[in-house]
Amino acid sequence: MTYDVQRVREDFPILRQTVHGRPLVYLDNAATAQKPQSVIDTLVRYYTEENANIHRGVHLLSQRATQEYEDARAKVQRFLNAASTEEIVFVRGATEGINLVAQTYGRRHVGPGDEVVISAMEHHSNIVPWQMLCEEKGARLRVVPINDDGEILLDEYEKLLGPKTKFVSLVHVSNALGTINPVGEMIEMAHRRGVPVLVDGAQSVPHLGVDVRALDCDFFVFSGHKLYGPTGIGVLYGKRALLKAMPPWQGGGDMISSVTFEKTTYNTLPYKFEAGTPNIAGGIGLGAAIDYVNGLGVDAIAAHEHELLEYGTRELSKVPGLRLIGTARHKAGVLSFVLEGVHPHDIGTILDEEGVAIRTGHHCVQPVMQRFGIPATARASLGCYNTREEIDALTRALDRVAEVFG
Repeated sequence: MTYDVQRVREDFPILRQTVHGRPLVYLDNAATAQKPQSVIDTLVRYYTEENANIHRGVHLLSQRATQEYEDARAKVQRFLNAASTEEIVFVRGATEGINLVAQTYGRRHVGPGDEVVISAMEHHSNIVPWQMLCEEKGARLRVVPINDDGEILLDEYEKLLGPKTKFVSLVHVSNALGTINPVGEMIEMAHRRGVPVLVDGAQSVPHLGVDVRALDCDFFVFSGHKLYGPTGIGVLYGKRALLKAMPPWQGGGDMISSVTFEKTTYNTLPYKFEAGTPNIAGGIGLGAAIDYVNGLGVDAIAAHEHELLEYGTRELSKVPGLRLIGTARHKAGVLSFVLEGVHPHDIGTILDEEGVAIRTGHHCVQPVMQRFGIPATARASLGCYNTREEIDALTRALDRVAEVFG
């Protein structure tokens, strides 16, 4: 069946508006994606018909809310092809998922003189938690270098894996470069040395099919708001045996089986890691977003975005003075660039006046900017509802930038 992007666009009410008198061209999907009407309706329905706390009430509303929330967990399990819902922990987002692993598994298994390996293209959320852990434990953070195209140097990665390596944490798709990393191969290389691996999938699940069992990753995190779902909800996947052996991260309600002043017995998986009242509406809304993505088909979305990426790469390459940052052979729909003589923030401001929304700055990957010797980039990032015409609008808006700064 042909991918009908115009039909897809009808599902997203926010795209119908104008900005500064021009039709909105939304190209900031790597920061957050827009929400289809089905997700919005799900949130409204929950708050108007089912709002109640979960897992604790015997009344009908609580039972309904609990069922919807746990149904959403099952949708995530199937979406990632996890072995069990016990392996799906709801968190606030990918950042919280990484911190949870660093502060539980990391604290227990990383000690003085040990090493944690990350890559040079990591988001700050996959750098800072490991820096904090290494500082606390007297361990060392090792960084896999990248080449000028923004690709990981696999031979250098393999050299970093040694007897002191206790953990590897890698981004699946770079938010600033679009690079799709060979995480399956990298996981296998780490596992040959008995080293567990976390994969940051915040930028991969909206654009690629992810099978955590096929990857054989030990942990996987993603954020709902980049998958056309609500903000404030995300997922930590972990292999059951690892999660079971890890201590809780936060204490409070719902993560316990029994409490006395002498001793607390912790709840079963995954609830051991879900202290307090969760983002119930967010979890249910994430389930609706997964339904929506499954309805379009992840492979169909990926093919549509890849065609747009190729078109956008060709068109932007024609812009005088423009240099693309991130030219890996395997890329997702991210077009980061600099324009000679113009600061990215100025590019973003002028594009906004033309109705084109992009992201400018360091994108929470300051080490990537340092690697390429630039302070920041302008970044257009693609989603399921973007079109060739919007790429054309982007290039026309860049012509306006040239006029202003020419």
